[in-house]
Amino acid sequence: MYTIANIRPLGYNVGNHAINFALRHMLYETFGRLVSVIDYPATSRHESTAKAGLTPGTVFEINRFADGVIVGGGNLYENDELEVDARALNSLLPPMVLFSNSRGRIFDRHGRLSDRSDVMPDAKLQTLLQRADLSLSRDSATHAHLHAINPKDEMGWCPTINLSRYRHCLPDLPEHEEVGALISVRTPGLMNVPYRIQSSVQAQIDLAIDKLRERGCKRIRILCNDSRDLDFATAFRYTKGVDAVYANDVYQYLALLSRADMVVSYRLHATLPAISYGTPTVNIVYDERALSLCDDLGLGDASLNMVEQGNGFAAALGDAIMSGGYTAERHAALKPRWQEITDSQFAALARLKQMMGSYLESGSYAR
Repeated sequence: MYTIANIRPLGYNVGNHAINFALRHMLYETFGRLVSVIDYPATSRHESTAKAGLTPGTVFEINRFADGVIVGGGNLYENDELEVDARALNSLLPPMVLFSNSRGRIFDRHGRLSDRSDVMPDAKLQTLLQRADLSLSRDSATHAHLHAINPKDEMGWCPTINLSRYRHCLPDLPEHEEVGALISVRTPGLMNVPYRIQSSVQAQIDLAIDKLRERGCKRIRILCNDSRDLDFATAFRYTKGVDAVYANDVYQYLALLSRADMVVSYRLHATLPAISYGTPTVNIVYDERALSLCDDLGLGDASLNMVEQGNGFAAALGDAIMSGGYTAERHAALKPRWQEITDSQFAALARLKQMMGSYLESGSYAR
């Protein structure tokens, strides 16, 4: 059996676990059997463990038992939440793939895209790219930046577009569970948008609730990807009679998205699973990583940019809900393109499998 070390975000956000769920099942499909996947947190910042990232302790362990390394997927480049020790990385023996990571800019107070203050330095990216056997960026904005540093970088997109392949892995929900419509939120204080836009989010969600009720939705809930969203989400119980639901278990989270009547989403990794499952979706974007990936996937025209649409955003949101959102019928035209992307992702994993097979057999592989 093959063993893969997966260095990835393990923090609060269940969206990271949705990415990992898709990646694991793609690995099982690629290898034709179960693969032992050992998770390491990308950073110790949010964990109690001292072993994290590509540091001496983790690399020492990886060299002892792992046949391959996958770094990602997640937003590891844009918030520099990947610990890297250049000396340790240089001693890493198994093949390593950088998979589906993003480096996105955010809108500043003037509405311009600007680097985050905690973005990963280019020198650190160069160190990673120099060692990586494959580098597969999640979106074209990230790819353009990394390719300028090292031309080995390729497009990798996001594995969550494949979640419908693994719908059969999801559990049944409780007998009397009525999912209804879900509004997937991010607490405004954690949204990297100008304050004038942050301050309008509650009114936007009030409007979304009203429009969903106008459409006949009898049950509406605020879906939290992150426990830090609960304080904000709970307010709607008192102001609009709408409860919050926090599914920190990725199986429950994906089951909810797959069975919802509609998903109104401020979260990229609620949007992509919902679209993959064919759930009607209203997608809201407000940073470069979401804008870029949605454009790459052909979803640009189906996305609402809450920053660039400004005062017209509320009306556009209401219209999108009343028109039924982005449906499986609208998505049918994109299915051939998404299949091409899926084939590309599996081809990249097959390249990793080949390198791992050589390494496992002889202790070396062609780079």
